[in-house]
Amino acid sequence: MLKPISKEAIGQEYTKDLSTQDYAKKPVIEGVQLITLQNFVDDGGSLAEIVRFDDNGNLQAIPEFKVKQATFSQMLPGTIKAFHLHYNQEDVWFILPYDRLLIGLFDARQNSPTYKNSMRFVMGSGRAQILYLPRGVAHGLANPWQTPSNMIYFVNQCFNPNEPDEHRLPWDTLGKDFWEIRKG
Repeated sequence: MLKPISKEAIGQEYTKDLSTQDYAKKPVIEGVQLITLQNFVDDGGSLAEIVRFDDNGNLQAIPEFKVKQATFSQMLPGTIKAFHLHYNQEDVWFILPYDRLLIGLFDARQNSPTYKNSMRFVMGSGRAQILYLPRGVAHGLANPWQTPSNMIYFVNQCFNPNEPDEHRLPWDTLGKDFWEIRKG
C-alpha cells in the first residue's frame, strides 16, 4: 500500500519554492460567451460547424447577433494584436481547432457588474469553439508559439475605414507579462 508523505519529506532547498496551481473558477465578463461546438473526428479528418443561421439571418447560438461581415486573419509567431474595443460592433471569433491562440479580454464598460474583470485563455488547441464579444469589452490575441495560427471572425457591422469603430488601447494595458506563456 502506498503511504503519503508530508512536506517535511521534501528537501528544504525545494520547499521554499513549492506552490499549488490555482484551479479555482476564473472571473468572467458579463455578456462574453464561449460556446463549445461539436468537432466530429474520424480516421479521415475532422469537421466542425462554425455557425448556423436562423430564417432571419441571425446566429442560432446568439439570436440577437446578425452577421454583416466575415473575415479571415492569420497571426504569425510572436504577434500580439491588442487591445481594442468597439462602441457599436460585436464580434464572434472562431480559432481553427488545430491552431492555437492566446485570448485576452477585459471589461472596459464602466457601468458593467464585471467592470475591470479580465479573462485569459487559449482557443483552438483541438477544441472547436466560438467566442462572442459584446461591445465595450476590450479584446486581443497573441501567438506566442512557433507556427502561424488562423481565425475566422464574424461582426455585426461592416468595417468602414473612413470611420472605423475600432478604438485601441496599449497592448500591455494588463501588464507585459499578461501575454507571456506562464511557466511552471
